[in-house]
Amino acid sequence: MRDIIFATGNMGKLREIKQIMEGLPYNIISMKEAGLETEVDETGETFEENAILKATAIAKKAREAGVYGDAIVMADDSGFEVDHLGGKPGIYSARFMGTDTPYSIKNQKILDEMEGVPEEDRTARFVAAIACVFPDGTCEVVRDTFEGRVAHEAKGIYGFGYDPIMYVPEKGCNSGELLPEEKNKISHRGKALMKARKLLEEKAL
Repeated sequence: MRDIIFATGNMGKLREIKQIMEGLPYNIISMKEAGLETEVDETGETFEENAILKATAIAKKAREAGVYGDAIVMADDSGFEVDHLGGKPGIYSARFMGTDTPYSIKNQKILDEMEGVPEEDRTARFVAAIACVFPDGTCEVVRDTFEGRVAHEAKGIYGFGYDPIMYVPEKGCNSGELLPEEKNKISHRGKALMKARKLLEEKAL
């Protein structure tokens, strides 16, 4: 069974990935499990650029180390865009207010900044871009979004990150209240991963 190394240390994200990729003949492991932990400077100006930076850096390290030579390396860059805040936190979502700051505090900061903003101006979305580096060195990127609004309060015990403050009109609840199986069908990462899954199936690797 061929390996897919996913360049993430976020175990919540890795669980989502494994759920969506279930059934494919691949062994999905994190870069930590592959012994390829490394810091990648996310200097890109878009989600796509940062995803490519991460995937290519990990793929290069794997090849140089002489391990996982035929593995597919995947990486995503994702974030939360709030239109009223000029698209912030955007590509800086993970670094917003500092990487060690709990998301409960980050979420409350956004709620405070959105206090009094009318419903029609609370539009927001999650964005995910996923880069796939194949053994022959080619790289392809897919992208999708999960549209909604900034909620008025944090709710839910599911998901992670900004899920508790993203209201999903079509479901009548916050993203953090959606069961993982339900969220994966409509989320930014779920839809982008389905596109990535299709890439894998088309390449028949």
